[in-house]
Amino acid sequence: MKKVVVFDFDGTLTKKDTFVAFIRYACGNRAFVLGFLWYAPLLMLMILHLYPNDKAKQRVFSHFFKGMSLKTFDNLCQRFARDNRHLLRPQGIQTLQQAQADGSDVFIVSASIDNWVEPFFPETKVLGTQVEVKDGRLSGRFLSKNCYGQEKINRLLEKYPHREEYHLTAYGDSQGDKELLAFADESHFKPFR
Repeated sequence: MKKVVVFDFDGTLTKKDTFVAFIRYACGNRAFVLGFLWYAPLLMLMILHLYPNDKAKQRVFSHFFKGMSLKTFDNLCQRFARDNRHLLRPQGIQTLQQAQADGSDVFIVSASIDNWVEPFFPETKVLGTQVEVKDGRLSGRFLSKNCYGQEKINRLLEKYPHREEYHLTAYGDSQGDKELLAFADESHFKPFR
């Protein structure tokens, strides 16, 4: 039977959330602080589950990156991955590499933007949140649904629709992974320290 192994990214393979870390890296401390102060009321509503996570994330992303050229954005993503290898959890990386060596189909399924996840793992397939590009520039909107919760399963089923044909192992660490972990044959919650 085929083996499929999926890893969440933020908090599972990394030591912290990269959405916030990437914005700070790409835009600088001053713009980061001012932007998050501007959106603090919205983010508080999101934390209280009074405003959807995906809409809040898209509005914050748009504030910082709308109008940026895709080339500039991708260059920032490449540099971010290169300069932030320290964010990765060594035990998680070792487990991912072992799954690949064992011949499993390995995916990172993440709510993070795939443009900055992929450079951390160029040999691994990434199913992340995708950004919309128009005329070579970021529109500020997401092309795909935020890859969070049930959407992680939906994205995986697009690749492997016949669930009975493979053994699924999932690694995750948060509320956004609970559906995927429940869907797996073998699940590991907060497996790496």
